[in-house]
Amino acid sequence: MTDLPTAHHIRRAASAQGQDHVTLDYDGRLLRRKRLQTASGRAFLVDLSETISLNDGDCFELGDGTLIAVRAADEPLVALTGDLPRLAWHIGNRHTPCQIEPDRLLIRADPVLENMLQGLGATITKVTAAFTPEGGAYGHGRTMGHDHGHEHHHH
Repeated sequence: MTDLPTAHHIRRAASAQGQDHVTLDYDGRLLRRKRLQTASGRAFLVDLSETISLNDGDCFELGDGTLIAVRAADEPLVALTGDLPRLAWHIGNRHTPCQIEPDRLLIRADPVLENMLQGLGATITKVTAAFTPEGGAYGHGRTMGHDHGHEHHHH
């Protein structure tokens, strides 16, 4: 057993109440069980009932009521400009996480995808920023897999 405080619950969008914080990249914000350390050096365990996707501003709630805020880490991304609806369609068709903004799309660096998107007329700019891609169409957080909720019958 461990003496570390444990978070069994998440409070959504509660960052103003967080007494401390952890900074996690996009991959790090998908978790169920993990040992984390706050910016001030306090270690704690995360032990959630299921794997969840955390957003910037969510908080881990420790057993004593302490809230630890989640901050999205800056990471290397590619900003895309051009015919955004067309580019977004091709990105979505490949089930690639994409952050949608009014004047650009952001994806993780991927030379093969970047080459394809340039061929479609995209202007590509390397940036470093927090990555908060669009969530799934059927609820909070990121999409998990390729199930569209209907059956496929093969004869």
